[in-house]
Amino acid sequence: MTRIEFNTLVLRQASSLKLYALHFTKDSEDANDLVQDTLLKAITYYNKFKEGTNLKGWLYTIMKNTFINNYRRLVKVNNVVTQSDEILSSSLLYSATSNNAEGKFILEDVNKALDNLSEEYYKPFTMYFEGYKYHEIAEDLNIPIGTVKTRIHVARKLLKNQLKDYSAGRPGKVVYED
Repeated sequence: MTRIEFNTLVLRQASSLKLYALHFTKDSEDANDLVQDTLLKAITYYNKFKEGTNLKGWLYTIMKNTFINNYRRLVKVNNVVTQSDEILSSSLLYSATSNNAEGKFILEDVNKALDNLSEEYYKPFTMYFEGYKYHEIAEDLNIPIGTVKTRIHVARKLLKNQLKDYSAGRPGKVVYED
C-alpha cells in the first residue's frame, strides 16, 4: 500500500474517530483536537502499521493512548501549578514585581541548553517530555528501553548543570555570585 493510499484510508476514518473521541472527552472541541492528534500520529507513523491488520482498531489504540498521555500530562501540570482562592501577600509581591521579559530570558536559556544536547540525548528527552512512554521511545528510536532511561537521565543531569543558576534562588530568579 502506498503512503497516499494509506493516508486516504486513515482520513476516511475521521468521522468514526470523532464519535470515539467524544466517548473520551465529552466535549466536541476537545474531541476534534484528539481526532487531529490521532490522525497526525497515524500518518507520521505510517511505517508502523502492518498491512492486513485492522486499521480502525489501530487508530482507536492510537487515540486511546494519546488521550491517556494527554490526561497524564494534564495531571502533572495541575500537580505542579497550585490553585487556591486566596492569594498570599508574598505571591502578590512577586507577581507585582516580575515581568514577561524575565520569562523570555529564562525560555531562551532553556532552549539554548536543549540545543547544546547531542541528538542521542535530545531526541529521547524531548519525546519523554512530550508524553511518550519509555517503551514507545525505545520502539521509535529502535534502542533498548534501558538505553532510553539512561539517555533521559543523562539529559536531565546535563540540563540541570547548564541551568544551575536558576536553582540557586527562587524559581525564575538568577542569583549571581561574585
